Amino acid sequence: MAVTLDIAALRARKERPASTLGAVTASAEVVNLAAAREDGHGCHAGKDAMRAAAQAAGLNETLDTYARDYPAGPHDQPQSMCPAFGSLRVGLRMRRTATILSGSACCVYGLTFTAHFYGAKRSVGYVPFNSETLVTGKLFEDIREAVFQVAKPADYDAVVVINLCVPTASGVPLRLLPKEIDNVRIIGIDVPGFGVPTHAEAKDVLAGAMLKVARTEAEQGPVQAPRSGRAERPTVALLGEMFPADPVVIGGLLEPLGLSAGPVVPTREWRELYAALDCTAVAAIHPFYTASLREFAGAGRPIVGSAPVGHDGTADWLDRIGEACAVPRATVEAAKNRVLPMIRGALGANPIRGRITLSGYEGSELLVARLLVESGADLAYVGTACPRTPYSEADQAWLEARGVAVRYRASLEDDLAALMDVRPDLAIGTTPVVQKAKTLGIPALYFTNLISARPLMGVAGAGSLAKVINAALGNRARFDAMRDFFDGVGEGHAAGIWEDVPRLRRNVAAAVRPKPTHDPIGEMA
Repeated sequence: MAVTLDIAALRARKERPASTLGAVTASAEVVNLAAAREDGHGCHAGKDAMRAAAQAAGLNETLDTYARDYPAGPHDQPQSMCPAFGSLRVGLRMRRTATILSGSACCVYGLTFTAHFYGAKRSVGYVPFNSETLVTGKLFEDIREAVFQVAKPADYDAVVVINLCVPTASGVPLRLLPKEIDNVRIIGIDVPGFGVPTHAEAKDVLAGAMLKVARTEAEQGPVQAPRSGRAERPTVALLGEMFPADPVVIGGLLEPLGLSAGPVVPTREWRELYAALDCTAVAAIHPFYTASLREFAGAGRPIVGSAPVGHDGTADWLDRIGEACAVPRATVEAAKNRVLPMIRGALGANPIRGRITLSGYEGSELLVARLLVESGADLAYVGTACPRTPYSEADQAWLEARGVAVRYRASLEDDLAALMDVRPDLAIGTTPVVQKAKTLGIPALYFTNLISARPLMGVAGAGSLAKVINAALGNRARFDAMRDFFDGVGEGHAAGIWEDVPRLRRNVAAAVRPKPTHDPIGEMA
């Protein structure tokens, strides 16, 4: 390439880069396929059985790493979509990156359907299998053949292969794939529903794996520069998916400090990974990207949690960014004096009045909660499917000091219990929470599409939520009227389709659904 980026600090590291070690060959490792031959390790098996099979097949290290990076919490695992969707989404949004799935056909269908529903504009590779190819090791050979067919340097910088539950439980060894083919990087990851709790954290699984490879490459010598060239000012890398306008707003907040916004990780193409590693500090906007943060820490980059949301959040964030990037205190104070009055004015001009419960699985729930509280909302509860980490503690402490109950690894039962206990004027949450709220006549908004898909940072974020939330709060009378009109219709003994007027038969015993013999995964719960 004509233009290269030299990350001297990375190249100067004393540790020997992993890529300089000898290539791993298939004969160097014995893959235990016996576990896959045992009955009961298909999609219908419980998490414990599949986890035991994966461990027997040699995936202990991977599962142990996931257990440390993404602790499940007291109730095991939140209910959400298949976690692998997060990794799939990251790969599909990157230029010159191919993605291949290895899993049951039903899982692949669901994942690709969801991916295209959310705007994917490229095909997803799939390597089918049956019981014979799975247990004999032929599936791995089929995957390897597919990778060689796809890895064309004219088309791709990287090929991502994702093992779903069954191949992971059966020990299909993606680690034995070549690390590169004709300078096309091969990234193989396991993203089982029994090992990665949420799709938000699965984004980190792939982002962290890519950062690790990119960091190794940067340690070895000059690497490709970003399309727009290397930034003239020191940069702050932004960790976590966010509304497209937010990085621009953050860049405006950093400019008075003599800094600029770096790439957003997960990135949109491979070369941006180098630019992200070339930052002065990392802003953990989404604090649960543990694998990615490990790579930044390995590169010696300081990490700053939370985000510039609301008045207090922006003030605190600018202070800590200034400290991390050695910005003179007077410069930081001048920047705060410039922007904080505008944020306070925007919050005052767009007040929110009402009692609210908030829950979601995107990872920005605590940031939205802070913005709601500063807008004047009476926020009683915030639940997030993501785990507690050191980089979210400032948000948690700020919210709890203002009487907000914060629940990490919140399950659907936690969110519904808060809804029933608080009986808010508005519920913001996942699809089943919204559904339950509306059956109770409580206005509700879906967090992912209506709340997280809005700017949150700086002045732009200060008034962004008020219009949609106040409109929803104003619908309470309409909900009351509809509930009164439809009271009793389609509920209890009147549920279903009837030719005659349904009658309650009190002498018929209610059917009791037996408890399943295992804990199902994800939305199967």
